[in-house]
Formats: sequence, C-alpha cells, structure tokens
Amino acid sequence: MTIRHATEADFDLVADFIRKLADYEKLAHEVCFDPDVMRAHLFGPRPAAEVLIGEIDGVPSGFALCFQTFSPFEGRPGIWLEDLFVEPDARGSGLGRALLARLAALVIERGGARLEWNVLDWNDLGKGFYRSIGAAHVDGWERWRMQNEALTALANAS
Repeated sequence: MTIRHATEADFDLVADFIRKLADYEKLAHEVCFDPDVMRAHLFGPRPAAEVLIGEIDGVPSGFALCFQTFSPFEGRPGIWLEDLFVEPDARGSGLGRALLARLAALVIERGGARLEWNVLDWNDLGKGFYRSIGAAHVDGWERWRMQNEALTALANAS
C-alpha cells in the first residue's frame, strides 16, 4: 500500500474518484465541475487544494482531497478533508486509515493543529470508521453555505 501526492497526470483519475464518491453520497446531480477550471485549481501555479492517491499493489484504489485551513484560536494551520473515497473492493484493506494517517502526518509536519471534515448524517458506516480511529463529532456547530445566486447577490451588494 502506498500513499502519494497526485500530479496533473492523475487528473482523470481524480475526476473519476470524485464522480464515484458523488454516486456513493447520492449527490451525482451536484457534480458540475469544468475539467479545465478544476485542473488549474488543483495543479496550477497557486493550487487551491491537494490530492493524495492511495494505491494497493500499484493500483489506484482511493483518494483524499484536502486544503489548508487556519484556526485563529489555535494560531496554527490545519487541514480540511473535503473528500475521502476508497473503492468498494478495497474497503477494509486499511487504505482509508492510511490516507487519514498521511493527512494527520501532514498536519503535524506543517506545524498544524487540526484535521477536520464533514460526514453526511446518514453515513453510519463512515461515522463508525471515524470513531474507530479516534475522531469525534464537534458538538454545537452547524455547517452553513452560500453559493449561486445568493453568493452573487452578496458580492454585488454595496
């Protein structure tokens, strides 16, 4: 099992993993990225995110897409795990744990304080896995989002 940073040559693989994750999460209808735009944001001169690829016997079998955060309370950076996916036939192999362990190591290597992510409320399998590695739900916080027309309207407000 190996964990490596994705390169631009892995773009189609990353896009495929994103679509498979969206299918699993019942959110395929929300996948609308422009490949050229996403490629530039992942592998351009100022990457907005980074991707780890997990391989078993040289076969790409999962990925983690993440980006840097910052906690003013801690005064240190962290990593936000946006997406984690392991192929169904590779689940139980330890690949998901290995991807998360590599992310945890990156947080520490970079002097960070936190590794955080969201879990869909119906994903009991995922929640059980996360608890088994020592993660905990953050009580008292709700996720909020602004996008599309509301985002544009606020941006255009003077």
